[in-house]
Amino acid sequence: MTPRTESNPLLDVSGPTRYGSIDAAHGEPAVRQRVQEAEALVDVVMATPGASTWSAIVDPIDEAEERIERAWTAIENLEATLGTPELRAAHRAGQEIMTRHRSKFGQDARFFRALQALATGPSSDGLSAVHRKILADQIRDFRLAGVDLNDEGKERSRAIRSELASLGSKFAENAADDAKDFRLVLDRAEDVEGLPATLLATARAAALADDPAAPAGRYSFKLDQSVLGPFMMFQRNRELRERFHRAWVGRASSGARDNGPVIVSILKLRRELAQLLGFADYAELSLAKKMARSPAEVRAFLLDLADRALPRAREETAEVAALARKDAGIEPIGRHDIGFYRETIRAALHGFSQEELRAYFPLPRVLSGLSDLLLRLYGVEMKDRTADGVVPVWHEDVRVLEISDRGTVLGHVLFDPYVRTGKRAGAWVSGCVSRKLRSDGTIQRPVAHLVCNLPAPTPATDGTTGPALISHDDVRTLFHEFGHALHHVLSTADRREVSGIHGVPWDGVEFPSQFHENWIWQPESLALVSSHVETGESLPAALLDKMRGARTFFAASDLLRQVELALIDLELHTTFDPARDDVRDVIDSVRRRVAVVPAPDYDRFENSFLHIFQGGYAAGYYGYKWAEVLAADAFGRFEEEGIFSQRAAQDFRNSVLACGGGEDFLELFVRFRGRAPDSAALLRQAGIA
Repeated sequence: MTPRTESNPLLDVSGPTRYGSIDAAHGEPAVRQRVQEAEALVDVVMATPGASTWSAIVDPIDEAEERIERAWTAIENLEATLGTPELRAAHRAGQEIMTRHRSKFGQDARFFRALQALATGPSSDGLSAVHRKILADQIRDFRLAGVDLNDEGKERSRAIRSELASLGSKFAENAADDAKDFRLVLDRAEDVEGLPATLLATARAAALADDPAAPAGRYSFKLDQSVLGPFMMFQRNRELRERFHRAWVGRASSGARDNGPVIVSILKLRRELAQLLGFADYAELSLAKKMARSPAEVRAFLLDLADRALPRAREETAEVAALARKDAGIEPIGRHDIGFYRETIRAALHGFSQEELRAYFPLPRVLSGLSDLLLRLYGVEMKDRTADGVVPVWHEDVRVLEISDRGTVLGHVLFDPYVRTGKRAGAWVSGCVSRKLRSDGTIQRPVAHLVCNLPAPTPATDGTTGPALISHDDVRTLFHEFGHALHHVLSTADRREVSGIHGVPWDGVEFPSQFHENWIWQPESLALVSSHVETGESLPAALLDKMRGARTFFAASDLLRQVELALIDLELHTTFDPARDDVRDVIDSVRRRVAVVPAPDYDRFENSFLHIFQGGYAAGYYGYKWAEVLAADAFGRFEEEGIFSQRAAQDFRNSVLACGGGEDFLELFVRFRGRAPDSAALLRQAGIA
């Protein structure tokens, strides 16, 4: 079946997605057409006599599914990065179509039986290990989609999935709209005293954007992650810290945008879906596609980390609380105080502040240094090809980064760096085009979206605009996300179904990203990515020593916070029964077990916990900590052989980054490290022996 391209750019798969030619009106028609084509093709293939081989069954249907994915991921990306009302509407309409299609396709007993026959029939002897892995994954996914249910069960599961998709969109929109509407406007000089110049420049620009006639000295602080961190660390006025913190943890918790009822509905439906499919709870259903074998195993892993971290975390908190008591008579210390006094102690103990580091990390230098690092480690080059127009982009901020190996282009990363109105908070990577071997023998080059919310360059008083100055933590975020992008672009898989993160268990997806964070702490690699914006000086050795000395400062508390979130996620999807329990009771129970500083009564952070209520981390947030175990342990080999070890880097590229989901992911780790993972390296990094 030949797809019709007509005038809709979303239907053109001859090259990279034609961003710049796409508008919201293209979204729903393109997704609908691609789904109709795919479903018609399944009917044709299943009705074809003698269709019993891989090329007759799997190949044509995968190509149709890829065309759907190309159209849908473009709409997802535009809605997340531009966020106009029109794109939101297109996304909602497309999501309804996608949810119906996935449910219908996942329950197609004809295709399921054909896959089973292919896996066990005469032609199975000629299948490669990768083909067998793909078949096993697809057969498992059909069962998880409800292919074995009776007609009534199938219909109910489809209805549940459709409603869950709508609720997830509503959850995200409520949180985003609440954040977008908030402003903390400050006019008094004493209320902004001590705040970093970069933060003030951002807040002043926001005030002028809201009101071009805003008087001098007026600053508008938006509810954004890039603002939250420095505001809470450097705002001396405790009342203002609490106001900002209250707004942050109170997003989507009142009025028409209250996500509380949405959460209960989501949890009810997930529980019902899991039990419909024969699982005790949603966590069991979720773990069916992950490395962990049971919720009990995950709980034991998290509680073990908590028990190891709690003593040190209590010491860290006591130190901060003592300073708050001495400095301002604060008793007891609140969560909105932690950032300020933690930064105060860090500066006193280690002689530097996070903000002074920004001058050493102009974004262009960081990207140039990252390019040098990739060349040293993996032998690949990264060039900015934005001006050449080799790949279309969706916004003037987006940079086209081309990855090549000895002159051969491997793929592209579309880097959208800066925070802006309408853009979803956070940082992420998503696939735009996946690598595969085409039927004509050519390679389809992968393209990844890499989206951040870094502070944008701000005009100086003389009207000039310098480079964006990012924090060391922003550098960490960039290296983290680039790890995901490398997983996508350095794939050597010939099959789309296992290219990049396709086929990778969700509790392993964060491994390559967290692994690459390790280089932001090494003297040799920091020399590549740092250069003072005024002097050009690399990060001084003395300052680096202070940073490395401070690396474990509050690390136990940070680890414990992630364990807290992961346990809340796990308990909400296991022990919580929406028919009798209260969400807050579950959260409070977890916090009594692992939290050191109590949360305030107004805290409703769960109402904006996008990872588990809109993203893909439901009953899987623990994966961040598990991936950190893998990452720290894997980096241990570089600590043994040298951080620029070509042998270790090429082994990591070939064993982990290149393979994608084509093999058992834990076996890939063992192949690289020579043994099973050990959590000792992570605990050592956190200063917990």
